[in-house]
Amino acid sequence: MARLPDAITGRTALVTGAGNGLGRSISIALAEAGCRVILVGRIRKKLETVAAECRGESRIATCDVASPASVDALREELADEEISILVNNAGVSGPVADLVDVTPEDWDDVFATNVRGTYLMCRALLPAMIERGTGDVINLASVSGKRPLARRTPYAASKMAVIGLTATLAWEVGPLGVSVNSLSPGPVDGERMTRNFTRDAMVTGTTYDQAKDAFVSRAALHRMVTEQEVGRAVIGMLGMQGLCGADIDLSAGMIAR
Repeated sequence: MARLPDAITGRTALVTGAGNGLGRSISIALAEAGCRVILVGRIRKKLETVAAECRGESRIATCDVASPASVDALREELADEEISILVNNAGVSGPVADLVDVTPEDWDDVFATNVRGTYLMCRALLPAMIERGTGDVINLASVSGKRPLARRTPYAASKMAVIGLTATLAWEVGPLGVSVNSLSPGPVDGERMTRNFTRDAMVTGTTYDQAKDAFVSRAALHRMVTEQEVGRAVIGMLGMQGLCGADIDLSAGMIAR
């Protein structure tokens, strides 16, 4: 991967949900591009595995991003770090059910991680970026926040909320030197989509392959994007000077306009 010295090399990035999936790929991509990476997640063993895959220097910190106390403790733990890139990737997929069958507890669990977690991490780390007059925040949203996704209302609503948070926050901190953008992947080939297709098949009475084909057929490329492609997209966004308040689709053509 080509390096982008002005955008990444020598900077410190924090990635939430770094222990697997997109967080893992984003962390590895940032490390390969010359960035020092702080891997944040709830399970230390998973973070250690990813740290071993990252080139260069990395650091591990455990945190539940949905917990204000846990995020405050993380900020104190990392007080010695000059974090200039924040990637809010931590998220949960939530239930696969009709809205009338979604419990308030399930709804709150999805929003606690996907939306409140993003808010809490920004609230904790933005003041230092603002003080230095520079920084980048990339929030992981989803094309599911911009198109119907049957039986996934909590997830779709939470991702639309992330897009709205991103746009408004960009106007707040952009004049202070901090760029805030969101990245909206389409279906990403990996464990999460495997779980989703399995649950979709159970709910609809179809096979796993039928559930998967019905979903990916909505994309122009008739495939899912890969975790590595999402990692490279983050690098690309950091290299795009002037990008602020944008939501970037990476959907294999699921969203085309």
